[in-house]
Amino acid sequence: MLEIKSSSSLESLIYTDALAIRKEVFVVEQGVSLELELEDEKGPVYFTGYLNDLPVATARVSEEKPGVWHIQRVAVKKAYRKQGLASQLLTAIETKAKANGIHTLTLGAQDQAQTFYKKLGYHIVGTGFLDAGIKHHRMDKTI
Repeated sequence: MLEIKSSSSLESLIYTDALAIRKEVFVVEQGVSLELELEDEKGPVYFTGYLNDLPVATARVSEEKPGVWHIQRVAVKKAYRKQGLASQLLTAIETKAKANGIHTLTLGAQDQAQTFYKKLGYHIVGTGFLDAGIKHHRMDKTI
């Protein structure tokens, strides 16, 4: 079971671990520039999932407007994919959102990940867009 910790501090180990996962997944694997990956770091709450104290999954969340959380940078280390860890992470974020009076979750899903998000109850909103040269669609979920 994934142990999920969160922090808004850029000085925390949780943020440091989240950033290491994002660099591995987005910068190294997907070729996103480090400069682009490090945009808007101040403000979000960072969630990092640990298996046996090893950081393996991450996401960050910002309040887009009252009642709406925007989830970004969802990533799982390659060796730990297809084990349900991203689902556990997003479920934990949803639980925390509900506890904070949030009614909608929104995210920009890479097109190749849409099926995953649909299984979690997200639906596509609007037309596609490019982010870091990768095709995405906005997906929302009412909770």
